[in-house]
Amino acid sequence: MMTTSPSSPSLASVPARRDLTGAPLLVAARGGRPSRLPVWFMRQAGRSLPEYRALREGVSMLDACFDPEMLAEITLQPVRRHGVDAAILFSDIVVPLAAAGVEIDIVPGTGPVVAEPVRSADAVAALPRLEPGQVDAVAEGVRLLVGRLGDTPLIGFAGAPFTLASYLIEGGPSKNHEHTKALMHADPALWHDLASRLADITLAFLRAQLDAGVDAVQLFDSWAGALSARDYREFVLPHSEKVLAGVAEYGVPRIHFGVGTGELLTAMRDAGADVVGVDWRVPLDEAVRRLDLPGGPPPVVQGNLDPALLMASWPVIEAEVRRIAAEGRAAAGHIFNLGHGVLPETDPAVLTRVVELVHSL
Repeated sequence: MMTTSPSSPSLASVPARRDLTGAPLLVAARGGRPSRLPVWFMRQAGRSLPEYRALREGVSMLDACFDPEMLAEITLQPVRRHGVDAAILFSDIVVPLAAAGVEIDIVPGTGPVVAEPVRSADAVAALPRLEPGQVDAVAEGVRLLVGRLGDTPLIGFAGAPFTLASYLIEGGPSKNHEHTKALMHADPALWHDLASRLADITLAFLRAQLDAGVDAVQLFDSWAGALSARDYREFVLPHSEKVLAGVAEYGVPRIHFGVGTGELLTAMRDAGADVVGVDWRVPLDEAVRRLDLPGGPPPVVQGNLDPALLMASWPVIEAEVRRIAAEGRAAAGHIFNLGHGVLPETDPAVLTRVVELVHSL
């Protein structure tokens, strides 16, 4: 097991949190039976909402992420509209890289694009550290949200080291991650150096959010599903473990999610997840079967409605919601969510209706 960095907080320095003991999401995340099935949606704040599009008009993604008032307002929008059981901090996977000084931009229609891909020892050595003061704007946004959310939990957000590394090595989004995989296998020492540095950046970003008051954290490893289980355990798990172990002292639930990770579920849990996010490819009861290991705690899962099905007729959506809720009862705790993010073309009224149906179950 990799140890946390020397800057890990002592228990005495961990801030007091809001008392949300009975919040359905936090009860479920800890393996309990809440008063109702909790629900929130990945990418619930974003392009599916007209109020979001109006607020973001003429403002770049990164500028929005570093504007405390704007990120707070965007985070609140789906809570007001849909009545979801959690807010998730409006941010982006590459925000801590940009804050640290990496030359990176989020290009509309493309995604994160790196000015100079990181593929050499010199480039890895030149990567900056993330200092807490560099994300003060994000922390201020969290503090604003904690004061405005009432009894709704706030989930912190960060990208996992592998996904950050993939963007840096590939120079942007990639279908095959060929440069990343090649570096991993051709120069394992360099890969682990890069991934360890990125784990430190991710950990610093999550701690800044936790110090400001978030009630749970979600670590997104968006591209981990491109890996075999063997490669994940050798090249990725130690660094995600470093991040998740580094926030354990805060005592908040830790959610871990990736896309196409059906073969990696147990490994992602072994990295330190309290809640494992499951995409739509694996039924929740099957995910629970895979995660229910001898001697381990009862599995807690999050998911997993296919976001594309939100475009279907209501009878189709209702049947899928009911099926997933029923399958989720196999787990010690279930947080209803999508199997990935809300698609931009989704009708917001459908999301509101899904929330109402989930709560009725």
